[in-house]
Amino acid sequence: MQKKVMLVAFQGQPMCFIHVLLNALELAARGHQCRVIIEGEATRLIPEMNEEGHFLHSLYRQMLDKGLLEGVCRACSSKMQVLDDIKKLGLPLLDDMSGHPGMSQYIEQEFEIINF
Repeated sequence: MQKKVMLVAFQGQPMCFIHVLLNALELAARGHQCRVIIEGEATRLIPEMNEEGHFLHSLYRQMLDKGLLEGVCRACSSKMQVLDDIKKLGLPLLDDMSGHPGMSQYIEQEFEIINF
């Protein structure tokens, strides 16, 4: 049975974020509908992971290439001072709830929400 899963990354530690990437890729590979939202301190990891030498670069690129990224929090990107980087990378910014991604639309679409 296919599940709908939304992984929400808040933590800014790369060793925590690796689990978001690994789980997203595994869920998608097993046929589940999986999406990733990058929130909070995790937004500051994006410019780092975009660099080819970063140890998460390959997993990050796989997530993007498979279309698993729902988007990045606009307010948190601004607070973490990476909003311009996110815009330059062309990543979708989410801001429907006072500048942050709201969860109600995903709950209404029957996504299971897992926070990291």
